[in-house]
Amino acid sequence: MQELQDAPLAQLTTIRLGGPARRLVTATTDAEVVETVRQADRSGEPLLVLGGGSNLVIGDKGFEGTVLHIATRGRSLDGTVLEAAAGEIWADLVDETVLRHGLAGIEFLAGIPGSVGATPVQNVGAYGQEVAATITEVVAFDRSADRVVTLAGADCDFSYRHSRFKADPERHVVLRVRFALEDAGGRSTPVRYAEAARTLGVEPGERVELTAAREAVLKLRSGKGMVLDPSDHDTWSAGSFFTNPVLAPEQFAAFTARVRDRLGPDAAFPAYPAADGSTKTSAAWLIEKSGFAKGYGSGPARLSGKHTLALTNRGRASTEDLLALAREIRTGVQAAFGVTLVNEPVLVGVEL
Repeated sequence: MQELQDAPLAQLTTIRLGGPARRLVTATTDAEVVETVRQADRSGEPLLVLGGGSNLVIGDKGFEGTVLHIATRGRSLDGTVLEAAAGEIWADLVDETVLRHGLAGIEFLAGIPGSVGATPVQNVGAYGQEVAATITEVVAFDRSADRVVTLAGADCDFSYRHSRFKADPERHVVLRVRFALEDAGGRSTPVRYAEAARTLGVEPGERVELTAAREAVLKLRSGKGMVLDPSDHDTWSAGSFFTNPVLAPEQFAAFTARVRDRLGPDAAFPAYPAADGSTKTSAAWLIEKSGFAKGYGSGPARLSGKHTLALTNRGRASTEDLLALAREIRTGVQAAFGVTLVNEPVLVGVEL
């Protein structure tokens, strides 16, 4: 276990923003994670748990407390049951399941930056696949009960980009995650996302070769600047900065009216059925149609030149630069379509 004082945090995040931590602890075993959390809780020390830093925006003043960087390693496979430590690199885990073991279930989540421990918190998903579909158990340290617990996937309250861990972020620290994958003879799970189906040249619902699914997703993500590349500032982001809005029936009716009024009576727009009669629309579409094109901005924080959902650090940005751009976009979308965008990354020490 390594401990540093007044340690820079920007280098531990994919967007490379944020001030220093008063104390940074890097834990490489579950026991070290639990010990660090217990010490902070018993002393009343503020605690920030950090994994891959891919879904995190830290304020310019940093964090006045202990930052616990989870760097645990270890993965095992028993048939189709996969277990991985929280600190394992997610993209590497997906590659191993596809390329080495030929197992389906997380292949459309290839190339997503970050660590395994973050996946149940955010219910990570992309291209029609979510980890909620394969997670069977989450082993976590329950700070309220002061003990390690195992939560069944059904008890994690998964929903779109949400879980019980995100709803109550101070309670559980994820230690390891177990997944039930599928041996489909080298084939993928059914392709559910239209863009992925078009790229693969199949109809939604069909299965494809696992490796083809992975390659298609990596191609799509790279084209949007969503695969990390230190030399490409379009990838210096926290991924998608806003979630796709899910609108209740009355909200969707009002939104539809705004679209028709702004773009014309025959204007087409993204609309997908969601739970409880709600409808999901596209945050990227809203941003573009509100006047914010790819590459928008003239300062050190700008929209990605490849995708309007990514707010990027062009190399010299501050967190406040980024948030100023995010607020401008949120206000513009609200004015144009009456929809309030919600940030997807966790904000530490700042508010949108």
